[in-house]
Amino acid sequence: MPIARLTDAEADEALAALSGWALRQDGLAIEKELKFADFNEAFGFMTRVAIYADKADHHPEWFNVYSAVRITLTTHDANGLSTRDVAMAKFIDSIA
Repeated sequence: MPIARLTDAEADEALAALSGWALRQDGLAIEKELKFADFNEAFGFMTRVAIYADKADHHPEWFNVYSAVRITLTTHDANGLSTRDVAMAKFIDSIA
């Protein structure tokens, strides 16, 4: 079953309900940068997200330098944002 891309209105509504996420300039992804106390805390966070992502079969694009983690969420099969990205963003917000 194909994964549906969110409409612009659905994406705006979802983004308004999330904390600190921004729509990427092309409108196809959401992004957030998180800061942690140190590398161990950042890596522990990434590990928790990785476990969730593997179970959900939906994986973030991310970049880590020491205590900072930058995350991009998009659904390649939908060529943009989907409910899968919103669910992952909500999970990330719940553990960050």
